[in-house]
Amino acid sequence: MLKILFAASEAVPFVKTGGLGDVIGTLPRELKKQGLDVRVMIPKHGVISERFKQKMILKQTREVAVSWRKQYCGIEELEYEGVTYYFIDNEYYFGKRNAPYGHYDEAECYTYFCRAVLESLPMIGFQPDVLHCHDWHTGMIPVFLEDQYRKDPFYQQIRTLFTIHNLRYQGRFPKEIVPDVLGIDWKYFNNGSIEYHDCVNFMKGGLVFADAVSTVSRTYAQEIQYPFFGEGLDGLLRNRRERLFGVINGIDYQEYNPKTDDKVYVNYDANTLDFKVQNKTKLQERLGLPMAEDIPLIAIVSRLVGPKGLDLIGYTLFELLASEEVQLVVLGTGEAKYEQLFKHAAWQYPDRVSANIFFDEILARQIYAGADLFLMPSLFEPCGIGQLIAMRYGVLPIVRETGGLKDTVLSYNKHTGEGNGFSFANYNAHDLLYTIRRAIGYFEDKTHWRKIVQNAMSCDFSWSQSAQPYIRIYQDLVAG
Repeated sequence: MLKILFAASEAVPFVKTGGLGDVIGTLPRELKKQGLDVRVMIPKHGVISERFKQKMILKQTREVAVSWRKQYCGIEELEYEGVTYYFIDNEYYFGKRNAPYGHYDEAECYTYFCRAVLESLPMIGFQPDVLHCHDWHTGMIPVFLEDQYRKDPFYQQIRTLFTIHNLRYQGRFPKEIVPDVLGIDWKYFNNGSIEYHDCVNFMKGGLVFADAVSTVSRTYAQEIQYPFFGEGLDGLLRNRRERLFGVINGIDYQEYNPKTDDKVYVNYDANTLDFKVQNKTKLQERLGLPMAEDIPLIAIVSRLVGPKGLDLIGYTLFELLASEEVQLVVLGTGEAKYEQLFKHAAWQYPDRVSANIFFDEILARQIYAGADLFLMPSLFEPCGIGQLIAMRYGVLPIVRETGGLKDTVLSYNKHTGEGNGFSFANYNAHDLLYTIRRAIGYFEDKTHWRKIVQNAMSCDFSWSQSAQPYIRIYQDLVAG
């Protein structure tokens, strides 16, 4: 039986700030179902609910060195939905803080976590075949493993997989942390292994020292080997291309299931799409929009930030509203200029636009259940979860062909009947507007529309599909 340890900074349901938490909370469960011994290790963040903390069992304590510092490390255990989770407990670094990120001493916090992961393994009696590290917060684990632990027989056979969830966030810090925090030889900085523009780069360390590298879609794995998407690391990634893999993220098909979801107004599936229309009218009523089945309802459920394609939407929104009979519902928060864009649109078109500048999970589900189209024209998108949820609920995505959007959304072809949404290639506002109008045209052709919706709902983007490539990577690593 393969033994895998996931090391990450967050995992649902304990703590989540984005898609990383979703992956760490769901992929191990599927791998467990498929016969692997998978466990997860994350920090014991202060924001974790007391209902979980009260169930944690203290397994071991020890001191962990952070260069010249000696820091307490408690290892607490909790089994959740069949998966064993370990929580690294340190009040100073994690327990007294109200958010997992954004602190002045993040380099020290996550250096401590990387060391604590490695130090904890003999104490919990778990010797993984593969240590699966996720994003920059764990980037120093492969570095420390090679530099300071390989000579110990316990660690000699452990292989490492480093997964990039978003290359933009790399963990860059002043070089002074090399002796003061990392406690490793300057050679790793001087030879470029962890150096980037005269700073320490945690993610680069993971990319250089891990036995294999993966990212969260096949197209993104190719894109990041080019300067536009490579965030300054494209040369390194090209050098590692033989050991660079792209695996599409999945979603939890039990959690996201319109047939059983208790958060939607009326349950439905691909064979009962008339019930989906009831969700639409009830959503329109809740949002104060005219209750009209025959008007296409476009949804945006997203962080309102530039990389999500909000500039394209901004350039075309008022032309769209002036020329097409559509409704738009927005749910999310982000940069002030985009929040203001949608607030202004709702003020100018109160019967066409509903701007909900907050986030609410129940409303999100009701939007997925009630909308017709889902707008996600990202500048770049490592994988994307929103379009997967949308298709699960029979909402047709309008996306730009990048990253995981390109891998999961096939633009509809009326001649072959293939396709599960609508897409365009160039990052161009009027290409987006043309694609929206094309989608509206099919909305008015109910025969084609029903076919596309059923195509989307019949896709399988569950973790059962995504787990298989990971298993093959693990097997390859262990085989050497």
